[in-house]
Amino acid sequence: MTCPLVSGMFLTLSLASMALSSLHPECELIFQLEREEQNCLQYIVEQGNRSMEGCRPFWDAVVCWPLAVFGETVHRACPAVFSLFKNNTGSVSRNCTTEGWSRPFLPYHIACSVDADIPEAEQSYYATVKLIYTVGYSISLLVLTVAVMILLLLRRLRCARNFIHIQLFITFILKAVAVFIKDATLFSSDDTNHCTLSTFACKASVVFCHYCVMANFFWLLVEALYLNSLLLSSFYHSRRCLWGFSLLGWGVPAIFIVLWIGSRVYFEDTECWDINEDSPYWWIIKGPIVVSIAVNFMLFMNIIRILIQKLNPRLIQFNNSSQYRRLTKSTLLLIPLFGTHYMFFNFLPDYFNVNLRLCIELCMGSFQGLLVAVLYCFLNQEVQKEVHMLWLKWQERSYGVVPPAVKGSQIDTPF
Repeated sequence: MTCPLVSGMFLTLSLASMALSSLHPECELIFQLEREEQNCLQYIVEQGNRSMEGCRPFWDAVVCWPLAVFGETVHRACPAVFSLFKNNTGSVSRNCTTEGWSRPFLPYHIACSVDADIPEAEQSYYATVKLIYTVGYSISLLVLTVAVMILLLLRRLRCARNFIHIQLFITFILKAVAVFIKDATLFSSDDTNHCTLSTFACKASVVFCHYCVMANFFWLLVEALYLNSLLLSSFYHSRRCLWGFSLLGWGVPAIFIVLWIGSRVYFEDTECWDINEDSPYWWIIKGPIVVSIAVNFMLFMNIIRILIQKLNPRLIQFNNSSQYRRLTKSTLLLIPLFGTHYMFFNFLPDYFNVNLRLCIELCMGSFQGLLVAVLYCFLNQEVQKEVHMLWLKWQERSYGVVPPAVKGSQIDTPF
């Protein structure tokens, strides 16, 4: 394997850097090679005092070749770094000759199923992924901002339910902004080495991104808790209850972020804090997120169980059946937002099927805020009614038109 192939791998993987990953793929490649090189150099030093005829051990930028006698053929399995591209079980060999080590056979890119040139299709794929998630976060940011303004400006929509919706919208807005800031800070130019970058600005962007992601997960948990409380009882949600939800959604993530910052400052103040490979302190952030996802998933399973019971014709009154059916439809539409796909990926290795993770976590995830805004706000019949009334009033003031009576009564559903 030649140096151009290594450089090509760097460039290809740098395009696949995931905004919410614990370790950028490019950095994973660099640091894994550095570790293996250090181990090889230590081995070479240990073998330096041995006097024997043959080929000396050496590092060829990918694999460490051991001490060998003339005429010996040494076989090495494909290096672990190639697992970042695809799983393989190939091997590479070299002969120890009187003129030194032979060229590897089969060549690395053939034996380990890695192209010697940077595949244009793969570059195009990662460029497309970045374009899609940039467009997705931009659209979500715009739509969510409009949704927040609607819920804040229309007084008749002010209630506990919409207060929680607004907080969730804000977390999606902050999450989109955090991704843009992090990309701009760590990948501002091709000359920026984000794997070794260590500035206050980059660390602050990483901390802000982690906090926004945690807050987003915890407000999704609040939504699930609130929906469960509505289905299980009809008690009035006081200001104290909303304060409790606020502490859970904003306060708990802040506590874990502060603990994580302290651990990085005192124990792992390395690079830009965006590299968390093999770090026990990363679980200060990842642990609560995994727990919130698991709890959220169980709450949604419980919601489905309750709705199935309530929709039993023998157990419900005729007048309430349509309301529960609307509630069921809304709930089923929201299941993907409450951790179904996160349950799958959180218990797999970080780089299990990288392309699929990119598509799910970045492309689909970037439009998650848009979907939330549409389901919670723009398709909500209360919101539609209030906006329609506001439009009629504006027409009346502008053109002297007398608005017709608005039919229907206010609908009180969790969405």
